[in-house]
Amino acid sequence: MKKIYLVLFSALAVTTASAQNKFNLLVGTYTNTCQSNGIYVYEFDAVSGDFKLKSSSENVVSPSYLSVSADNKFIYAVNENGTHSTVSAFGYDSGSGKINFLNKNDALGADPCHLINDDKNVIAANYSGGNIVVYKKNTDGSISEVQQLIQHEGKGPNAARQEKAHVHMVAFSPDKKFVLSNDLGLDKVFIYKYNPNSKNEILTLKGSVDVKPGSGPRHLTFSKDGKFVYLIQELDATLTTFSYDKAGTLKVIAETSILPKGFTGGTGAAAIKISPDGNFLYVSDRVDANSIAVYKVLKNGSIELVEQVSTLGKGPRDFAIDPTGNYLLVGHQYTNDIVIFKRDITTGKITDTGKRIQLCSPVGLVFTKI
Repeated sequence: MKKIYLVLFSALAVTTASAQNKFNLLVGTYTNTCQSNGIYVYEFDAVSGDFKLKSSSENVVSPSYLSVSADNKFIYAVNENGTHSTVSAFGYDSGSGKINFLNKNDALGADPCHLINDDKNVIAANYSGGNIVVYKKNTDGSISEVQQLIQHEGKGPNAARQEKAHVHMVAFSPDKKFVLSNDLGLDKVFIYKYNPNSKNEILTLKGSVDVKPGSGPRHLTFSKDGKFVYLIQELDATLTTFSYDKAGTLKVIAETSILPKGFTGGTGAAAIKISPDGNFLYVSDRVDANSIAVYKVLKNGSIELVEQVSTLGKGPRDFAIDPTGNYLLVGHQYTNDIVIFKRDITTGKITDTGKRIQLCSPVGLVFTKI
C-alpha cells in the first residue's frame, strides 16, 4: 500500500511541478498595420522556453496594453484608436485560453496606452487625451461608463512631443493606497490618493514631483521592498531613482542614462520591469537603440549597470519576465515578433535562445497562471 501511495504522490508532485512551470502569455497587439485578431494567448513553458498558441480574441481593435484581474478571470484592454478609443472588458478562461468579450466603453480621451485594475475599479491613462479615467467594475467583470475623469493641463520644453499633457501610465503603490501617474508632456509624476469605494472621487490629488525638463516620464516600477521607485523617461533615456515611503512621498535620489557611451542615434525608452526576485532591473529602448539595459539592484536601492544587449528586432515597446525568472520575452512593434531570451538568475544577463513568436505588432506582454 505504501508503494502505491508513493507512486501516486510522485506522480502528483511531477504534475504539480510541471503545472507550476507553465504559464499563459497574453499578448496585446496593434491591429492597424498588419493582420491581427487583437489579443493572443500562448502557453509558455518556463523550463524549455517552448510555446504554443492556445487562443485569440476576435476583431478587437488595437488592444495595445492589457491588465488581468487578480482572480485570473478577466482581462481589461485599452483600444488605442485616436478619438474613437475605448476600454474593453473580457472574460478569460486560463485553462483553455478562451477570451470572451464582455463590453467596452468610451475612453473619453484619445489613445489610452496603459491601465490597471483591482476588485473595484479599472483605471486608464489616455496619452493623447492627457487625462486619467476611472471605471467601476460590475459584478460580471464588465465595466461601467467613466465615473471620474482627471484632466492634466500644461506643456513641456519639447515643442514636438510636449505640446500638452500626455499621461503615459498609472500604477498602484504596493499597499494600494496611492496611484502614481507619469505625464510625459509635463515632466511630472503625479501621486493620487486612492479611494476605491468612492463613487466618483476615486482618485484625489496628493501632489506631484518634477523630473528633468524635456525628459518625458513614461513608465515606472517599484523595488521589491516598496522603498524605491525606478522611472524611465522616454525622450532622453534618463533613468531616475526615487525613494518612496508609505505616506506616498517621492524624492529623487539618483539619475543615470540608459544610453551606451558615445551613442548618437535616436532614443525612445519604453518599458521598465524588475525581476521576480527583485535583484535586477531591465529597461528597453527603441528608435535606433533597440536594446535592453540590465542593472543590478543593490540593497540601498542604487543600481549598477550589468550589460546592454540588442533586442534583435525593431521597436521593443514592451517585454515580460516569466514568473520563474528564467526567460525574458521582448515584443517588437515593427519587426512583428517576440524574441525569447534566456535569463541568468544569478547574473541577470540575457542570451538569445533563437526562439521567436511571429505575430503582428506585439506591444503588450503579460504572464498569467494557467
